Amino acid sequence: MVAEQLRRRDIRDERVLAVMAALPREAFVPGTPEAVAYDDRALPIEAGQTISQPYVVARMTELLQVEPGDRILEVGTGSGYQAAVLARLGAMVRSIERFEELAASAREHLAGLGIDGVEVVVGDGSAGDAAGAPWDGIVVTAAAPDVPPPLREQLATGARLVIPVGPRHVQSLMVVERDGPAEWREWSDGPVVFVPLVGEAGWSG
Repeated sequence: MVAEQLRRRDIRDERVLAVMAALPREAFVPGTPEAVAYDDRALPIEAGQTISQPYVVARMTELLQVEPGDRILEVGTGSGYQAAVLARLGAMVRSIERFEELAASAREHLAGLGIDGVEVVVGDGSAGDAAGAPWDGIVVTAAAPDVPPPLREQLATGARLVIPVGPRHVQSLMVVERDGPAEWREWSDGPVVFVPLVGEAGWSG
């Protein structure tokens, strides 16, 4: 996976590559054959959601520029795989999931691997978590029609928000970096396809 899917597609952060080489992806998709778990594609999980393809997880993590000790907000826990990658990089992760069954299974997956530093909560992640702001990074694993204003506001200065934005059938992977109290820069890293971000600052359903 690392050699064929990540290095060949220009994932350069050696820390991300090392973490993803060591993390057993099959532990996050129980019942899926191990070989299939590492396919370069999204895979179905409970509640009609998906675990993103390895390249997308690696690229989003690389764009976030995580450093040990960073406080990261994740919107959309899913299987828990993205949160596990962030935790193994030394981040403290608060992950918000709207489906209770996914939150429960993600906690089990993380606990089974002895991964600390991830708090999984149930709620509407589209509005972020103002009580914990400012965040050293925010990653959103579902697609919003626009960049949710609350997530912009909850970034620390110098921090990044990585989020898929656009219509339901295809999106752009957007990076939003906060440069000051009322200054943000944003750019697209290319096309992606994600399940919709449902919530107050996302899609209505």
